[in-house]
Parts: sequence; C-alpha cells; structure tokens
Amino acid sequence: MTNSYFTTIRTYLLELGYEIHHEHEASNLLVVSRPELGIDHLVLGCGEPLLIMEQYLLELPAPNCDIYQRLLQKNRDIIHGAFVLDESGLKVIYRDTLQLDFLDRSALETVLNSLALLLSEFGDELIEFSHLSSGD
Repeated sequence: MTNSYFTTIRTYLLELGYEIHHEHEASNLLVVSRPELGIDHLVLGCGEPLLIMEQYLLELPAPNCDIYQRLLQKNRDIIHGAFVLDESGLKVIYRDTLQLDFLDRSALETVLNSLALLLSEFGDELIEFSHLSSGD
C-alpha cells in the first residue's frame, strides 16, 4: 500500500540530484545514489511513521573488537545516523531514521549531507577496516 510520503520523498530526492535505481511504490522503497557524494545504493523505506535509510558500507573479513570500538567512537561524532552491524556482525551499515510527519526537503538534505560528510572524512579508515584480519 502506497503512503502519501513516498511521492514526496521521491520528489525531494530528484530535486536534490539523486539517481533512482529502483523504486517499488507498493512497498514504499527507493534505492538511490549520488556517486560524487560517495552515496551508492542508499535504501530508503517510507514506512509510516518513519523514513528508514540504510547504506551498506563494507564487510569485515572477521569479527574485530578494535574495529567495533572505533565504529562506536565515531558514532559519537556523527551528526545524523549511526554505524550499525547486520545480524552476522560483519556487515557495516550506516542507518538513520526520521519521522515522516516532520520531514521536509531541507531536513532530508541535511541527513544526506551528513552521510556524505561522514563518508568523505572516514572513508579511508572504512576501506582499511575491510582489509584487516581478526584482531580480537
């Protein structure tokens, strides 16, 4: 079932220069990219009352307490969203949730810019994490 927010979010994303790779209006899902900002296949779910955004970042070669600690420390610096792990504990994902009732284009742009800033500032370290072996 489509909600009224899907079309609004889709319009905002297009206005902000995002390429839509996939959209499934019946399930309120969008997959978007903006490569110049480092954002690639960001998944947005417009499930009332929340907009859930997830960007897969990397897969760790093995569980690593040092990397987990560094990700948690970096979470403190992130303006919007946070690093999370999937059920395996190896896939690092950026995740953010916003209330749809209060969401406007400016608020969405702020969150997306926060993700882009995070990727530009922390990207090299994330790439390094993907090459490290278990350091437990």
